[in-house]
Amino acid sequence: MERKMFMRVEEVADVLDVSVPYAYKLIRGLNKELKEKGCMVIAGRIDRKYFYERFYGGTLYQREEENSNAGI
Repeated sequence: MERKMFMRVEEVADVLDVSVPYAYKLIRGLNKELKEKGCMVIAGRIDRKYFYERFYGGTLYQREEENSNAGI
């Protein structure tokens, strides 16, 4: 199954083990960074790759992609 490009607030809260309101706050901050770079953003969602780059240096995203490509 292919992973979706954007993460919703519930998934962000789950991955980081934080409350949904705090996840919204984090997403707003990340979306602000993306907007300043000239990217289009969607309120309440964050680009999956950007999320993993900012929180984990992209390493978990790379593993997640490898696993989904391998059918794991």
